[in-house]
Amino acid sequence: MTEKEPQLASTVMMIRPIRFESNPLTAASNRFQRKNEASAAAQQARALEEFEGLVAALREAGIEVIDIDDTPEPHTPDAIFPNNWISMHADGRVVLYPMEAENRRTERRMDIVELLDKEAGRVVSDVIDLSGHEADGHFLEGTGSMVLDRSNRIAYACVSSRTHLDPLGDFAQRMGYEVVAFEAVDSDGVPIYHTNVLMNVGEVLAVICDEAIPREDQRNAVMTRLRETGHEILSLSYAQLDAFAGNMLELRNNRGERVLAMSRQAFDALDNEQRAVLEANGRIVSAPIDNIESSAGGSVRCMLAEVHLPTEEVSEQ
Repeated sequence: MTEKEPQLASTVMMIRPIRFESNPLTAASNRFQRKNEASAAAQQARALEEFEGLVAALREAGIEVIDIDDTPEPHTPDAIFPNNWISMHADGRVVLYPMEAENRRTERRMDIVELLDKEAGRVVSDVIDLSGHEADGHFLEGTGSMVLDRSNRIAYACVSSRTHLDPLGDFAQRMGYEVVAFEAVDSDGVPIYHTNVLMNVGEVLAVICDEAIPREDQRNAVMTRLRETGHEILSLSYAQLDAFAGNMLELRNNRGERVLAMSRQAFDALDNEQRAVLEANGRIVSAPIDNIESSAGGSVRCMLAEVHLPTEEVSEQ
């Protein structure tokens, strides 16, 4: 790929929940996931309401949303988080990823890839399937495991039970990315399961809970690379990390403006100075998704799979 890939997507794909509920197979490695005493039906009803609210907020802000229904069978309680199984790139390539929990692996749906290619006006030139790493017990959960600086082709990744170096290296080699790998832990010293709860890299602003990287050499390497690529850095505290403030995503709307999507809990956790920095960078869009966050341990960024695929018009030029 010769042209520089834009960092920000203007279109996102979201999966409408059908049988959402707290997933027992992911709880051990996800400290953000809390026990939910509500019935499965109640969790699904609340998740669907929160999902529709987020879709409406994004569309009102000028973001195109391709919303696709989940399927009742097989049961995929975490299908609302598509960014873990698929990433889409400006050269038309789609990457499919190896997932740790067995009941998340069936979230990978080729019918969705075909829909994007045939019905949504996007061009898929190639599908790179990394899911074979599951046979070796190695996982890489998409843009949950990696935070991509697409313009500079850097993949930031904190190593965990869901993020292993073998598939990370495979991704980097096939896609032409540099890897910045590091260890990150929560305030209790437990490894953080996904990099995208820790940091977000936007066009000019990077948001990161840098105190979660305990090794000074690794922390310095991450911060240095962010600065070398021209990013202003906004640091988060552990308390803000716990409120999903790191799980935001920067997008570009149909008016060319930057948009920062996050949950209401994440927004409320920020102080006035941090909000001012974010608002100077772009428009903030937040929506309440408390049930999704507590039941499944993921937030707004996890719900958004960026659609960087070229349109049919662009590919024909």
